[in-house]
Amino acid sequence: MKKRVFILTACFFLVCCVLNLVGRFANLPLANIVKPALMPLLALTTIVALGGIDSKKAFLLIAAQLFGFAGDTLLIGDGFPFFAGGIGAFLVGHIFYITLFSKAYKGLKPVQWVISIAVMAALVAALIILIGVKGALLPPMAVYGSALMMLIFCGFMGVIRKKGCEWGFILAGGILFTFSDAQIALDTFGTQYPYQGFVIMLTYLAAQALLAIGSIKLIKRDA
Repeated sequence: MKKRVFILTACFFLVCCVLNLVGRFANLPLANIVKPALMPLLALTTIVALGGIDSKKAFLLIAAQLFGFAGDTLLIGDGFPFFAGGIGAFLVGHIFYITLFSKAYKGLKPVQWVISIAVMAALVAALIILIGVKGALLPPMAVYGSALMMLIFCGFMGVIRKKGCEWGFILAGGILFTFSDAQIALDTFGTQYPYQGFVIMLTYLAAQALLAIGSIKLIKRDA
């Protein structure tokens, strides 16, 4: 029964993903119509996959996904308030993810933290310069970029410290999430290219799916 429910919820999620991507590719209203359903369906699929595991980590994962839903919904709107609200919701979601992945960076020595923070700061600065962020948006975008770098850092540390195969999914998810958000920033600050919305959603959905797979494996391993 549980397997059938999982397949059903996963299929609904995949169908909504396809509809959203078709809408983005063809520039149809369909994309925004199904967009708010994406993350709730992924969260429901996650709950079924976890099989009733009641833990702090399970809560963190579902919370991260639901803040993704809030971000998706807010970014449908036009104007700065919707953009700021959407980015803020995703930032909170990233904090939940980073907390969930704390196993990856626990026990690091101070010198390792110094080196890691310096590398992440340099990467954030490079992204900001490349995208062309200026003015009042510079500080909040730097904070958001730092959260993305921390997400990648978690996956990277999990992989190199051999914490389990799930960290490969988490690393790939963090990289794709960063790439997707970088495309949103490019679009926002004046750099557009054909099918940009399609690329943004394709990489974003892949990122969320990979983070979900890695997180589920992590939670089940630690249960």
